[in-house]
Amino acid sequence: MTSGRRVLVQAPATVANLGPGFDTLGLALDLANEVELVLLEEGPAMEVPPAHVILTGEGEEELPRDGTNRVVQAANRLWQRVRGRSPRLQVRCTNRIPLQSGLGSSAAAAVAGLVGAHRLLGEPLNPEELLYLAWELEGHGDNAAPALAGGLTVVLPQRQMVRLDPPDLDVAVALPHQRWSTQASRGVLPQEVSRADAVFNLASLAGLVACLASGQWAHLRAAMADRLHQPYRLPRIPGAQEAMAAGLEAGAWGTALAGAGPAVVALTPPGAGEAVAQAMAQAFAAAGQPAQALACRPAAQGALGREG
Repeated sequence: MTSGRRVLVQAPATVANLGPGFDTLGLALDLANEVELVLLEEGPAMEVPPAHVILTGEGEEELPRDGTNRVVQAANRLWQRVRGRSPRLQVRCTNRIPLQSGLGSSAAAAVAGLVGAHRLLGEPLNPEELLYLAWELEGHGDNAAPALAGGLTVVLPQRQMVRLDPPDLDVAVALPHQRWSTQASRGVLPQEVSRADAVFNLASLAGLVACLASGQWAHLRAAMADRLHQPYRLPRIPGAQEAMAAGLEAGAWGTALAGAGPAVVALTPPGAGEAVAQAMAQAFAAAGQPAQALACRPAAQGALGREG
């Protein structure tokens, strides 16, 4: 394989769950990391060559710059799967997705590595195989699926996904200055839930997908209600409940934690995202939590690699 080949990948931020869709629902956003992978050479079989990673933007002072970097790990996993060996890569990451925010930064890194390596190898796998590898790396598919495919995705227990076109709305985000890892956030969840809570979430999730597919926005507030994870996570994030209430007061159709949090997300009419994001950020600040306001749109395009 020719050394010096270069691939550029854009991998989008994602919002998982959207309330009741715990581990099943995800939406791609028009906020993306950019990753450049340069193939230097292939290493011998079963050997992982060193990598050189250049980082700018989010996480540039803390993310690893060697083979333990998430992008490199994902590229190596795919290369081992296809060729039984690993490449020696130079990787340049321009990161715009905040870390441990609920906006899928880990999934974006994994998907960028997979898609970049896949393009360098001539794209030998099908989309289902790529999703399987991303799911394997992440441990769940709710962020990985929309990062790969774009739009709104529902992931199935068989590690498959159903993709819908993105809805016409704004996505307002308020991100407090608090780190909240997925591992820590899962530690606060109960091992069992009542039948009543399970049925409540089934109804909410079915309604949420129907609303997003049909544009029946009047029902979004009720459809984004959740009893499986938010009641346990929200008390650990000061100001989050107040921010969600402020988003609704400012005109949002519905609000939820962004994934596991700590960010809060609101689905709003087109053009209202900035005002709603600012209102939620101000509510966080009033609770003693400075927060960043972001206004995004859903992204139809998932991770895309092109040779440069």
